[in-house]
Amino acid sequence: MAVPKKRTGKAKQASRRANWKGEVPTITTCPNCKETVLAHTVCSNCGYYKNDFASLKDKKTEQPVEEKPKKTRAKKAKEETKVEEVSQEVKEDIQETTEEKTEQ
Repeated sequence: MAVPKKRTGKAKQASRRANWKGEVPTITTCPNCKETVLAHTVCSNCGYYKNDFASLKDKKTEQPVEEKPKKTRAKKAKEETKVEEVSQEVKEDIQETTEEKTEQ
């Protein structure tokens, strides 16, 4: 049986054990139900994995959620003009109320 000639020092022992690190697991969101799931695993909430359901039972009960279409630049511009119109109306209302107060 092998027996070491000399005792291993604390520094040598610690440097050898320095590579024994724990890692934080990678977490993603389920594309179907938006719940947090470990990467490369089946969602425990809905059974969804890689754009399909993992079991036939889940396929019958639930359908994947459709994603909302992305807003185009034209739609964003329309929304901005609406906001500007509303802000102008608010400014006019404020001016009217200040004029009424000054008249009194």
